[in-house]
Amino acid sequence: MTAPSTNTPDHQPRPFVDLMVSIVIPSIILMKFSGDEHLGSVNALLLGLAFPLGWGLFELVKYRKKNFIALLGMISVGLTGGIGLLELDAGYLAIKEAAIPAIIGLAVLISTRTRYPLVRTMLYNPNVLDVDKIQSALEKNKATEEFESRLMKATYFFAGTFLFSSIMNYVLAKWIVVSPSGTQAFNEELGRMTLVSYPMIAIPSMAMMLLIFYYLWRTIRRLTGYTLEEVLAPHLADK
Repeated sequence: MTAPSTNTPDHQPRPFVDLMVSIVIPSIILMKFSGDEHLGSVNALLLGLAFPLGWGLFELVKYRKKNFIALLGMISVGLTGGIGLLELDAGYLAIKEAAIPAIIGLAVLISTRTRYPLVRTMLYNPNVLDVDKIQSALEKNKATEEFESRLMKATYFFAGTFLFSSIMNYVLAKWIVVSPSGTQAFNEELGRMTLVSYPMIAIPSMAMMLLIFYYLWRTIRRLTGYTLEEVLAPHLADK
């Protein structure tokens, strides 16, 4: 008897498409088409935000089991649109920009008080690594306690990357977006902030996360003596 096929397709990373739809296209619309001679400030804001919102909704519906980040993105875009359309003080935008990564960082910290710290869930799991093999080697080398300590430290470092992002988001929003919401200038500044945030915040944050994962991998290598190929989950090693 064959197992029933799943209706949810596997998610394939598409960083170029994500970058274009979520960053580049909305920024161009907000910066170049917010004037009254084009779309106007309200229509440009709606159209610019529709791209990341629509893409996030598409990803969430199609790959619903794997897109917590898409959900957060939709919430973030929705709040940005609300601030612009309701013409709230631009200071709320800075608060919103800081709040999203701060909430994620807080969730990472809270996870350290549970049985499943976020770094363990993301990396140290049977879908990525041969956990049984690593655990056996750690016990044999009497290094389990040291590994758990370093795993916890990696989780704190991970939370720190979101703290960095939260602070930088706030500073960037306060620095760039200074015009009243609901105006052409506000839209142009919002587009500029979206473009600038990628090299100034996203790339450094990704670099810090890669360093954290490298730190954790070096820990596994030192405490077990295994190479990366030797501790990959069997289905990944076969590939």
